[in-house]
Amino acid sequence: MGHWFSRNIVEPGKLPMLLALTSFVVTFLVTRAVTRLIRAGKGPFKNVSSGGLHIHHVVPGVVLTVLGGFGAVGSDRHGVGGAVFAVVFGIGAGLVLDEFALILHLDDVYWSDEGRKSVEVVVLTASLVLLALSGFSPLGVDDMSSGERQDRVAFILTLVVNFLFILITLVKGKFRMAVIGTLVPFVAIVGAVRLARPGSWWSRRFYGRRHRARARSRIRTYRHDKRWTRIRRRFQDLIGGFQERVPGRGSDSTPS
Repeated sequence: MGHWFSRNIVEPGKLPMLLALTSFVVTFLVTRAVTRLIRAGKGPFKNVSSGGLHIHHVVPGVVLTVLGGFGAVGSDRHGVGGAVFAVVFGIGAGLVLDEFALILHLDDVYWSDEGRKSVEVVVLTASLVLLALSGFSPLGVDDMSSGERQDRVAFILTLVVNFLFILITLVKGKFRMAVIGTLVPFVAIVGAVRLARPGSWWSRRFYGRRHRARARSRIRTYRHDKRWTRIRRRFQDLIGGFQERVPGRGSDSTPS
């Protein structure tokens, strides 16, 4: 095990990425646990305030992310400094993305349905970093031979084609698939060739007079959301605690 870790993680310089991912996930889970205890009125934890102003944990998160990011850029991947700044960056990123929905909506939506976006973004980020750590890279560059790397024309053409698929997937309203497509080659082609989601730019631009396409798009989206939304919400509830009851409140989606 030690030999495998040294050969696959330490020698390629992936240790800072592993440390950043680990601290990112641990920070997010610990932060969620603490905020759930504060919301339930349990434990010694309290909200941080200064002069009546509630200090969200995204604030120290931004500071740590900037500090860790610049420190990591200026450090050696194989040195102690790179490892330390990677941990600092991971902690900061965990604090920031835990309140991603607050940044997106510019409102305290931490415990509302809009707040579920934070959990979704954290899970997606951790999954993509894990893929990169395990060896995946955009367009499979790591899998190319030295001869294939010399064929720059083919590489650039492949890059452009994959980017076009990603762009089409985005304007069709399929954000998750587009993000995964940036890391795993040509995954975005599935989203690019299938019907756009209702309300997306593609749907408004090209389905205006295509009534059958709009109807099929709504039906497919309804079936997809019906199949996966319930599973996704249960997973988000398990991690984020959105459905936990708060003492003195009848609704569990009310922002705290």
